Amino acid sequence: MENTNQEYREEYKVSGDDIMKKVKEIIKAGNARRIILKNEKDKVLIEIPLTFAVVGAVLAPMLAAVGAMAALLTKCTIVVERKQ
Repeated sequence: MENTNQEYREEYKVSGDDIMKKVKEIIKAGNARRIILKNEKDKVLIEIPLTFAVVGAVLAPMLAAVGAMAALLTKCTIVVERKQ
């Protein structure tokens, strides 16, 4: 039987100025399952699960945290787990 719920990962290297823009773009695309933000040393700073239950009021504080981190980071990696 074929597994139709396959997931794959994409990584984006971005500068601090572009973090929020890229995260919002990923969320808007709609097929992301999780966003992981890592610093230059590959340490995980925040994981954002993106399920149907996570909307509006729950997502807003997470985006605020990403925005605060963006102000402190010069470069980071955004890892996106997507459902195929």
